Amino acid sequence: MGNYSKALEYYQKSHVIYEQVLLQNHPDLATSYNNMGQMYNSMGDYSKALGYYQKAKEIFEKSLNENHPNLAICYNNMCTVYYNMGDYKAALEYIQKASQIWGNALSEGNPNIAFAYIWFGRVYRSMNEYSKALENFEKCLIVRQKYLSEKHPSLAVTYSDIGHIHGLMGNYETALGFYRKALDIQKNVQCNPLECATTFVQLGETYYGMKDYSTALNYFQKGLQIHKEKLPQSHPDLAIVYHNLANLYLSIRDYSTAMKYIQQAIEIAQQKLPSTHQYIRNYQETFENIHEQL
Repeated sequence: MGNYSKALEYYQKSHVIYEQVLLQNHPDLATSYNNMGQMYNSMGDYSKALGYYQKAKEIFEKSLNENHPNLAICYNNMCTVYYNMGDYKAALEYIQKASQIWGNALSEGNPNIAFAYIWFGRVYRSMNEYSKALENFEKCLIVRQKYLSEKHPSLAVTYSDIGHIHGLMGNYETALGFYRKALDIQKNVQCNPLECATTFVQLGETYYGMKDYSTALNYFQKGLQIHKEKLPQSHPDLAIVYHNLANLYLSIRDYSTAMKYIQQAIEIAQQKLPSTHQYIRNYQETFENIHEQL
């Protein structure tokens, strides 16, 4: 599952030292809380991550001026964990705060503002506001194309997000064009394997929408393999792939395999996600659709 647990262990040890030598509102203590929150967020333990991010936020708000870039990073982190927990209203609130600081503190077009655009896009995508999502992903792309090399891994992430939105909107050929750009970078440049996995899963969702089930299955399996290698086995991102596979096998009438995957998705979601998360409702609905066919 990567080195998250080992990194967390070192962060926890260093935090003990910080608590002994720093004042309780020292910004470095907030950074330490933030680092531990980041590890829990990456491991899929979102409630723990939120607790650490909130501690970091409280210190930063007391010790830094309201336009400090570190406060923007903190708000961005709050956005990501609320996004992962399915609280899109809170996620939107925090990315708006981060965006305002970045807009005030950074020069226009600074590549860091791309983080705001990409999270606006992801939140709006989850809220099914695809036009707003696409607008923000395209703004992110403009910034990254201006400041990053044409083979930078972050460009691949943006191409994949734009492709995903076009796929959700039914613009399949446009979607595949952006995915090709993402894969061209990810196949030839050293990238974060989890970013490659996301491209594979999103591409699988697009081919599923096109009813090309064999190609969709191939990409889902590629994404799943990476997730299994790099993430804890109870990580919510695995549940997303299991749900995709359940829907695919439901579509090709392999109901027993579909049931196997949806049960795995539900088990993870119930363990790791808030009971109000939309994903849990989606997984339960898919379960019921499969159960009706057995």
